[in-house]
Amino acid sequence: MIGRLNHVAIAVPDLMEAAAQYEQMLGASVGEPQDEPDHGVTVIFIELPNTKIELLHPLGENSPIEAFLEKNPSGGIHHVCYEVQDIIKARDHLSSEGARILGSGEPKIGAHGKPVLFLHPKDFTGTLIELEQV
Repeated sequence: MIGRLNHVAIAVPDLMEAAAQYEQMLGASVGEPQDEPDHGVTVIFIELPNTKIELLHPLGENSPIEAFLEKNPSGGIHHVCYEVQDIIKARDHLSSEGARILGSGEPKIGAHGKPVLFLHPKDFTGTLIELEQV
């Protein structure tokens, strides 16, 4: 059901500093910041030859990233994102297997302009999983 790894998301306390580290120290191709108000984050994508790194920073009040950074002030891996061909079919299959879908259970549009869902980390060995329809 899952396809390739789309990205690994890292919550960071300083978005521009983290982006500069990837660009200057690691020589990575760094995108521009983009606000995602529906998800309460500002993101910057780091393009790698085989996947992406998504830097996450809180946007506005009640951002889920704010709570994550309170527990992890230096930042850290927040989630991994896998591609799926049909997000509704994937959601229904996962639900039937007992996985919990976060939020309303309905896909939202993610940072790539495609439908996404998040799966409860307690159902996947402590890892928050994002599914993105391709």
